[in-house]
Amino acid sequence: METRSHIDVTRKRRRARAIYNIEKVPQLPLGDRVRLKEVTEKYPFRVTDYYLSLIDFNDPNDPLRRLVIPHDRELLSAGELDPCREDTVTVRKGVQHKYESTVLLLVNEVCASFCRYCFRKRLFMNDNDEAVYDIRPGIEYIRHHPEVNNVLLTGGDPMILPTPRLEKILSALDQIDHVRIIRIGTKMPAFNPFRFINDDYLIEVLSKYSLPNRRIYIMCHFDHPRELTAEATEAVDRLLQAGVVCVNQNPIIRGVSDDPQVMATLWNELSYMGVPQYYVFQCRPTAGNEVYAVPIVEAYHKIEEAKKYCSGLSKRLKYGMSHESGKIEVYGVDHRRIYLKYHRAKHKVDEQRMIVCERNDQAAWLDQLRPVDGYRNEYYRSTYDQQRGYDIRSDGGPYS
Repeated sequence: METRSHIDVTRKRRRARAIYNIEKVPQLPLGDRVRLKEVTEKYPFRVTDYYLSLIDFNDPNDPLRRLVIPHDRELLSAGELDPCREDTVTVRKGVQHKYESTVLLLVNEVCASFCRYCFRKRLFMNDNDEAVYDIRPGIEYIRHHPEVNNVLLTGGDPMILPTPRLEKILSALDQIDHVRIIRIGTKMPAFNPFRFINDDYLIEVLSKYSLPNRRIYIMCHFDHPRELTAEATEAVDRLLQAGVVCVNQNPIIRGVSDDPQVMATLWNELSYMGVPQYYVFQCRPTAGNEVYAVPIVEAYHKIEEAKKYCSGLSKRLKYGMSHESGKIEVYGVDHRRIYLKYHRAKHKVDEQRMIVCERNDQAAWLDQLRPVDGYRNEYYRSTYDQQRGYDIRSDGGPYS
């Protein structure tokens, strides 16, 4: 009987090819390719032939199709390209420091495929230079901030970088004693699992720098259980064998990941693979994203319904939104109110602070919610109340 290692050595390896032009997607009818070309001229298009092979093109509502194939309504959706104002926490080019213990490095501006709902689609558009290729200023910043124990590599997708380039970044961070966790945000196991299957050098590098007391975390991004192919499972298994910790996080997206049974299946299957669900994020109100958004109340109830079909290990997730003012957990909805709490806060005074808002079944973002008296924090005081003309009580309670 062949061993796993023998199979890994002898199995013929495939590779994923990138497609940049929607006119080169023959599975789409010619009329669709012509019509959607206009969308891709505003919001760039990229996909792998591997991922296209997972799509049922006979189904116009196929969730994987919706994830990577443009939608006409992207052009009709309002919104900003940076609704969370990441520029306000950018301390160096490509370096964001929003939460005390965590620094984010934008190490590139490319992904294997482009999710249509991406909240950083601005990075893929013309004339954007937020990502950094010279990480030395970022490394020096981290070195001089001993409160930073977590560094998140993101972009773009860091796993599209050549392995020697990635090793150089990991080596530089490894030399900073107070950095104890390196996180790498990636959807590569879903878009191109061969990145991990074919590259033994990459696995060796990850194993070298993921140590018993200084771990590398791979922040996987699986949106739908159909992405958990045999190849994706093998890719994740190789990562786990390299000693990295894998978790999953994804947004709740209309027509992709907003069905309770789909969610439950995804979380359960991931738990069997050893990849717990970490976050379910609210879709950010980025330009072009309205067609993909699910209102908070609806999303909350669907997530709670999905949890009924999961073990404790597969439903440890938090449902929240990465807002300008912090990472806000949605942890309760009743007939009158929506209950939220800061899981991480931009301003330390808000850390773990509760916000109670009037229930609004159409609201899809914090800015569309009105807090009840006594629960306004500095974000609501300076942004929400003043812009919308609400009275700010001088005796607004303990959180005024």
